[in-house]
Amino acid sequence: MTRQQIEEKVRNFLIEDLEIEPEKIAPDARLKADLDIDSLDFVDIVVIVERDFGFKIKPETMAGITTLAEFCDYIETKVA
Repeated sequence: MTRQQIEEKVRNFLIEDLEIEPEKIAPDARLKADLDIDSLDFVDIVVIVERDFGFKIKPETMAGITTLAEFCDYIETKVA
């Protein structure tokens, strides 16, 4: 899976599943501060990533990820 495919999947689930406004989604967007992702959303993200990418994210891993680019970087390391 290419980086572009990862970013596209992430963008789609942020818009469709978490109802984040498309104009807010940028690589440097901070998950909590800019995208308003809260702890319940993080639970949804864990489920969505498992469904869409085929691996599990540990909650402590998500705690260290602050931006959308870092999130995509992490996914890329797991699916590469």
